[in-house]
Amino acid sequence: MSPAPALPEDRRFTALVLAADRGVGDPVSRAAGVDHKCLAMVAGTPMLERVIGALAESPQIGAIAVCLADPLLLDRFDGLAALRRSGRLSALPAAATPSQSVLQALDALDRPFPVLITTGDHALLSRAMVDHFCAESLSGGAAVTAGLTASGTLLARYPASRRTYLRFRDERYSGSNLFALLGTEGLEAVRLWRRVEQHRKQPWRIAALFGPILLLGYLLRRFSLDEAMARVSRRLGIAVSAVKMPFAEAAIDVDKPEDLDLVEQILGGPG
Repeated sequence: MSPAPALPEDRRFTALVLAADRGVGDPVSRAAGVDHKCLAMVAGTPMLERVIGALAESPQIGAIAVCLADPLLLDRFDGLAALRRSGRLSALPAAATPSQSVLQALDALDRPFPVLITTGDHALLSRAMVDHFCAESLSGGAAVTAGLTASGTLLARYPASRRTYLRFRDERYSGSNLFALLGTEGLEAVRLWRRVEQHRKQPWRIAALFGPILLLGYLLRRFSLDEAMARVSRRLGIAVSAVKMPFAEAAIDVDKPEDLDLVEQILGGPG
């Protein structure tokens, strides 16, 4: 796959990295012996530095912002010093939930759209993934896109990998921690996300947000992925689409200590 050409400056994505975590009680933090999950070392480099490095390499990306519990954490990254000095990389305080962090960041950033959202534990993120996701998001005409990796793509390369899947009629898909808002109308999806977070202990309320027909159809696997996206689009009143990622590694983030081991193995690190 050839590298994507650089976008005109006014069409480049702002990258927003969500890197708040559960503190020292996080199992990955404990396993790695760090006080913040995003600082866990992978093949000799902190995860967050890997994520930012992949974004910075992509000609599709302009400014990069990181939401952290403590924005001073960026001062620990000597490898990102030049990026910080150039003004391309900035740190923002994280809010109480991911959706609130996104809304708060978009208010703070100057002309953020289009915006790509990813996470600080996406340790295998690469320029190729970023280029593919941005190009597909721009070409599809949707207001909101989400990266998804088919189980067949993932398991063909990593058959022992255990992921959580969304199940559709045609295939199972794992999230790839890549989202894009192409314009201000995409904020409607973030507001829905916030309502889901508020009702996370009340599943019947979450079901009501999407409507019984969509929920039942999903549970019975009546819809293909594309059909489900079309129905979500009608429900939200904006175009939402999935970007199918051809990279098995796009589905592997670091939620558990065993994920950390897997990522080390993939990158050729110890263990």
